[in-house]
Amino acid sequence: MAAILSAEHLAKSYTLKKLITDATLYIGEHDRIGVVGINGTGKSTLLKLLCGQEEPDAGAVMRRNGLCVSYLPQMPRYDEARTSVEQVLWDSPKDVGAPDAYEAKALLTQLGITDFDSDVRTFSGGQKKRVALAAALIRPVDLLLLDEPTNHIDAKTVAWLEGRLAAYRGALMMVTHDRYFLDRVCTRIAELSGGELYLHDGNFSYYLEQKAARLDMENAQARKRSAILRRELEWIRRGAQARSTKQKARIQRFEEMSAIEGPQTEARMTLSSTSARLGRKIIECENAGKQMGGRQLFSGFTYTILRDERMAVVGENGCGKTTLLRLLAGELSPDEGRVTIGDTVRVGFFAQEFPKVDPKLRLIDYMRDIAEYVQTPDGRFSASQMLEQFLFPPDVQYTPVERLSGGEKRRLYLASVLMASPNVLLLDEPTNDLDIATLEILESYLEGFEGAVVVVSHDRWFLDRVASRLFAFDGDGKLTQYVCSFSDYLEAQAAKEEAAKPRQESGQTAARRERPRELRMSYKEQREYETIDQKMAELQAKLEEIDAQIERHASDFVKLTELAGEKEKTERLLSEAEERWLYLTDLAERIEAQKK
Repeated sequence: MAAILSAEHLAKSYTLKKLITDATLYIGEHDRIGVVGINGTGKSTLLKLLCGQEEPDAGAVMRRNGLCVSYLPQMPRYDEARTSVEQVLWDSPKDVGAPDAYEAKALLTQLGITDFDSDVRTFSGGQKKRVALAAALIRPVDLLLLDEPTNHIDAKTVAWLEGRLAAYRGALMMVTHDRYFLDRVCTRIAELSGGELYLHDGNFSYYLEQKAARLDMENAQARKRSAILRRELEWIRRGAQARSTKQKARIQRFEEMSAIEGPQTEARMTLSSTSARLGRKIIECENAGKQMGGRQLFSGFTYTILRDERMAVVGENGCGKTTLLRLLAGELSPDEGRVTIGDTVRVGFFAQEFPKVDPKLRLIDYMRDIAEYVQTPDGRFSASQMLEQFLFPPDVQYTPVERLSGGEKRRLYLASVLMASPNVLLLDEPTNDLDIATLEILESYLEGFEGAVVVVSHDRWFLDRVASRLFAFDGDGKLTQYVCSFSDYLEAQAAKEEAAKPRQESGQTAARRERPRELRMSYKEQREYETIDQKMAELQAKLEEIDAQIERHASDFVKLTELAGEKEKTERLLSEAEERWLYLTDLAERIEAQKK
């Protein structure tokens, strides 16, 4: 497959912080790549380098002539006074056919934006993201670069986006924390770690298996090298004299092996429950209701939150989920009914937006303003030690907040919430902008948290792990309770919508269905049919060459492992080509029979 974009040995730094040190990537015309990595490793920067918004400090990005690229930024900002429709038309790729207002309105409606006349600058961050997403998707392009496309959109819209990208024919590269999305949309995973890029074939689940195997291999090689070094060190300590050339060479080999760095261990955040004592009375809601902007968001909500509650609130954007959390936190009062909070309750409210702070404020001072120390099951932690637990080493703690990436700010905010030792956690879209590694640790933390947890999220993977009870907004201000996983709830809702669709067909539609469809090959299928024999022959020849190399390198463990992986991939490609050959041959025979 020909590369439409290639990036070789890219490097990029900001002030003293080295983000990308050596990244090489080739994107084919039908690649679907998901980018993963810890917050602050340069995922968003990589997309900006590829689309040309920023220039690398070293290395080069080469694009095919006439390549049309569409880029969705993580945090779109709008300065001009434009309506949502005007903004979509303004931001859409200029090197393809210009879309019209009707197409823009249709796409905005599918993304949940129906206000076509208001100034986009008055929109929320989530609404701006949807407008930017519409601009990125409105025209087919050669390469789509999407930075956190699932942030701030509800599960129904995520499912719509999943289907649209699954049908997309061009190349796709995206940064996202949505693990179900990565599994279903992407066929390659690019992991950015330590400034370098590691490419893995397959979806996210297969990537996890490959990464585990790679780390095991690196550790095995390190153990083998360590054993050799110990043996050589004993030889040197026995007083071996470097009189012969052979002895000098052996000592030189020892020095060279000693200089080799072992496998880099990823920094990982570890969290222990820091909750304060919780009494018997937690939070009680009795016929609670709330209006906002003259609209009834919900009413008649009655429920008592228990000590070990694991509850999720789900529904479409704007239905009132955040408002309900603010009622439970005591930030708002209900318009009807009552919400009672127990005396021993200490609420930790993790909101969608990072709190407004002085951008020049240093990280360590931000944490000390909350508490100097926090008591955990692992001991007493200072503000500095707590920051280290959240992957902010001492040399970073004295930098201002404004230098942090969006994901790093979310991680800092989470640290500050837990620093206050809450015993009830209210999490509003906690998965937005957090990297997958941090999400996995947060999920494990919540499993051991000795207190109540109420979460608002559209992340299916996160909710499936965290919540055992759901309250869903049903559209008319009522909250319906479900005791099941979020995935089971979505499947039940989809089945209900499918059952509600009309089953009758018009006579014209039925007649069209009865009419047999004429068999024919598309242009692409015809070209594939003409070349597939040659493709299978080339793959077979490649397998034979790999087998020959395996025989030649029988004693080289590292090379054998590399060849085994290459052989497995080639065998898979050959198997897929053979299946495709069977299908095309059968289709060609049926077309010939149809002509007769």
